[in-house]
Amino acid sequence: MFAVGELVVYPAQGVGMVERIEEQEIGGVKTQLYIVRILSNNVTLMVPVSNAENVGLRPVYNQEQGKAILEFLQDRSDFTGYTGQNWNRRYREYSEKLKSSDLKDVAYVLKELYLISKDKELSFGERRLLEQAMSLISMELSYALNVTQSEAKKMIEGFFADILNKKEDESPSEEEKIDEK
Repeated sequence: MFAVGELVVYPAQGVGMVERIEEQEIGGVKTQLYIVRILSNNVTLMVPVSNAENVGLRPVYNQEQGKAILEFLQDRSDFTGYTGQNWNRRYREYSEKLKSSDLKDVAYVLKELYLISKDKELSFGERRLLEQAMSLISMELSYALNVTQSEAKKMIEGFFADILNKKEDESPSEEEKIDEK
């Protein structure tokens, strides 16, 4: 059972705070609900206490778990590439993983998309998934590691600096863009 004021994670939404626990009648049955406000967008969710575990509501990772996620992101040895998979199939797979209550699944999506982007341009949908994964991970790591979200994001981007810097080198400078016109 979560307490009022406790930080929790709701899959695909991110870190939220339990604002209150209240009882409401739903379909003629009295039901206890967690009222959770998602911190990134102020959305309020009502989660039945009895169903919280089934929907994946969980405590925010602690510092040890946060460090384990950072180590997972750094390790590229499990990257198999995207051979034989079209972007549509990957998109569906990654969308499902972003809904997982396990932050490692979300980290997997982030890492895969960064590594895929090393060799090919990501589709618009894949870029959106990458942004969503980054937001979910950096928000939770900021609480787990007691840093700001932008510091968490910089840590993660540091692991992929070779890819991010390569893209910057490949994109034309403002002068080159003007010359092309």
